[in-house]
Amino acid sequence: MSAAGGVAAGSGEESRRLVARVVPDLTGLDKQFDYLVPGSLVDQVREGSLVRVMLHGRRVGGWVVDVRPLDSSGADDVDPARLVEISKFSSVGPAPSIIELASWAATRWGVSRVRPFLAAASPHTMVPSRGRSRRSVMPDDRPPWSGLHQLAPLTDPLPLVLDAARRGPTLAVHPSPLGARALARRLRAAGLTVAVAPDEWAAADAGVDVVVGSRAAAWAPCDGLRAVVVLDEHDEAYQEERSPTWHARDVLVERARRAGASCILSSPCPSATAAHWAAGHVVDGGAANPDGWSTIEIDDRSAGEPWRRSMVGSRLIELLRDPTRRVACVLNTTGRARLVACRSCRALQRCERCDAAVAVDDSGAFCCGRCATTRPQVCGVCGATAMANVRPGVTRLREELEAAAGRPVALVAGDSDSPVVPESADVVVGTEAVLHRVGGLDTVVFLDLDSELLAPRYRANEHVLALVVRAVRRVGGVSRGGVVLVQTHLPDHEVVSAVASRDLRELWRSELDRRSALGLPPFGALAAVEGPGADDYVAGLPLATARTPKGHLVRAHDWETLGAALAAAPRTRGATVRVAVDPPRA
Repeated sequence: MSAAGGVAAGSGEESRRLVARVVPDLTGLDKQFDYLVPGSLVDQVREGSLVRVMLHGRRVGGWVVDVRPLDSSGADDVDPARLVEISKFSSVGPAPSIIELASWAATRWGVSRVRPFLAAASPHTMVPSRGRSRRSVMPDDRPPWSGLHQLAPLTDPLPLVLDAARRGPTLAVHPSPLGARALARRLRAAGLTVAVAPDEWAAADAGVDVVVGSRAAAWAPCDGLRAVVVLDEHDEAYQEERSPTWHARDVLVERARRAGASCILSSPCPSATAAHWAAGHVVDGGAANPDGWSTIEIDDRSAGEPWRRSMVGSRLIELLRDPTRRVACVLNTTGRARLVACRSCRALQRCERCDAAVAVDDSGAFCCGRCATTRPQVCGVCGATAMANVRPGVTRLREELEAAAGRPVALVAGDSDSPVVPESADVVVGTEAVLHRVGGLDTVVFLDLDSELLAPRYRANEHVLALVVRAVRRVGGVSRGGVVLVQTHLPDHEVVSAVASRDLRELWRSELDRRSALGLPPFGALAAVEGPGADDYVAGLPLATARTPKGHLVRAHDWETLGAALAAAPRTRGATVRVAVDPPRA
């Protein structure tokens, strides 16, 4: 599309001039426009450059995504009489390979625009020209290798990154900005040149040994890329919460493939997506090494009636009454499954198809929130019909814990209004926000892990493992006296067994088999569609859909099919629709 309002140049001049296609930096505008490149900017404007242009009487920023000679013969679809010139060159921007990657990502995550990806790939401050490379590592001649490194939670990842850096220019990402900066300091101390993205975008663009950052660093410049390292690939922080909901791990896997570079994913609890992608290329980096874990205790509570038992067991009371320990008790109440137990045999009621917890729907039948399977309200173990709901609450537990501990208990919730935990509070209780907001812990207790194990989410097993890993990192290793106590009345559950043995191999075999049978990612593609306009939006999709409490789930056989359908679907003007491709809590 041409930007209107220009004046045609002479035919001789036209034959020597360039046309740049520009993506305006305007929210909600998905179109691209053609502009003339003035002679004074011919040496500066390149594919990826940040420029200023006039658009409908306004001067706006944008990205050049294509540059080509102006065809004076008229064979081009550009009308020279309607072109205006680029007003200003602003900055060096993303490389052409990143622009191509952005086009791939737009389809992958079901949108028709590349602007969000170009914004993530651009410097926060203007960079007038490319600097001089500061690389110091002479790349070795090892062939590219891609696969999964499974490490223990407390294993130092620095040697893995250093080994990757010997291959040549390396891009290393960490799920948290603080962790990325700490890694950068350690790499510099090891003698490597490092740039932290996005703050040191110019240095990364010029060339260093290792570019380090968090999620957005997946789009950071790294010319001559030879290796990619994704630390803690399982972490949900790698997925963008806003639409498009791109995932840094998946972007980096594709980026490494296009560059012919090594791609190394590492995690103590790899996601099923990573395990499937690795396809047997897995390195055991001491994942079961006892020195890399805390003491993990499994408290089997299955002997008691689940709706009458206290959630404060005898082992927990021991830990609460130890004045040398700072204890955090975790109970997720927001968004968890409603547990139903049989009064006769005490068995929790689970879906016979996918093993998730079931709840009672309006008709009185059992309904699975994960796969929507329904059945009569009859115990699947003993055939009884008398049931009880299990509904523990954090607020009530605080009073019970205070009575058992004989010392004050602070409450921590995930909302921003929750008060700051005082340093004097040696016992805290709350949702998993405890594991993010409270430091100096010696003990973490999962009061009712069953509600997470049986949650109506196909990723429930992954979420539980990630919680345990975070708890281990909060309390430290065995030598430090760190303890993670798991209270459960499902001691034989595959996740509990895997945590107790620190061996995840059998768990992931069964997890991948289950997902393959159900057509769930990574063997299928999912998107959640929510908002007032969701009904009309999904009605125009040529894909399978299912209603959820918040909207709809859309399914396809692969990500490309799903993304193309989502991007092409018409939207009602003025209607609000949020599309989350590969939703983390589905």
